[in-house]
Amino acid sequence: MTKNMMLKALSEYMQVKNVNTISLPEYKADPKAPVRDFLLRRKFGSWNRVLAAARYRFPVEVTTAVEAPVVAPAPKKAKVKKEA
Repeated sequence: MTKNMMLKALSEYMQVKNVNTISLPEYKADPKAPVRDFLLRRKFGSWNRVLAAARYRFPVEVTTAVEAPVVAPAPKKAKVKKEA
């Protein structure tokens, strides 16, 4: 597997996870990671270089969910009791 193929697989993985970056412990813990972490670090030298190369060669567009604004209910007026 070439460096380019590894980075493409990593970028696709990050796209599915919907993240811009991922820490090494998180990546190691995931059994569905496409490329073993030590292979990536062996080719690039460090995890930060792996992430930098992946961001440069295959940028990931993260979609953020837009939250609907919460509208506070209007305050109710107190009922006035009429005396007879």
